[in-house]
Amino acid sequence: MSRRSCVERLVSDELWELVEPLIPQPRRAKRGRTGRPRVPDRAAPAGIVFVLRTGISWNELPQELGCGSGVTCWRRLRQWQHAGVWQRVHRVVLDRLAQHDLLDWSRAAVDSVSVRAKRRGELTGPSPTDRGKAGSKYHVLCDRGG
Repeated sequence: MSRRSCVERLVSDELWELVEPLIPQPRRAKRGRTGRPRVPDRAAPAGIVFVLRTGISWNELPQELGCGSGVTCWRRLRQWQHAGVWQRVHRVVLDRLAQHDLLDWSRAAVDSVSVRAKRRGELTGPSPTDRGKAGSKYHVLCDRGG
C-alpha cells in the first residue's frame, strides 16, 4: 500500500474537505526556509488518528505511513488544539450530520468525569470532589445513535 493511500484511508476525502479550511496556515520563516520540509497538513491528522485508534505511543508511529514522525503529529495536535481547530471540526461534523438527518436527539446520554490537573492551567478550578486540588470536568453528550 502506498503512503498516499494510507493517509487517504485514515483521513477520507470527505473528512479532509471539512477539516482543511479550519487548519491555520503555517507561519512563514523569517529568513527563508529553515530545517526539514514541513509534513503536509493532511498527513498529520492521519498520524494523529492512527495513534489514537491503535493506542501506540507517539514515538512508535510507523514511518511507512507517510505521516511524519510521531513528535511532528503530536506537535500539530497540540498546536491545533491551542488554535481551536478541534472544537471547530467538532461543530462542523455535528452540523453536517444534522444536515443529513443522522443525529437523533429523541434520546440522549450525558456523562461527566472530574480530572485532577496537577500542573493547573487557566481552565482549571477547584475540584468538585476534592476542593483542595485543582481540576477540570469533562462532559460527554451522545445522541440516540451513540
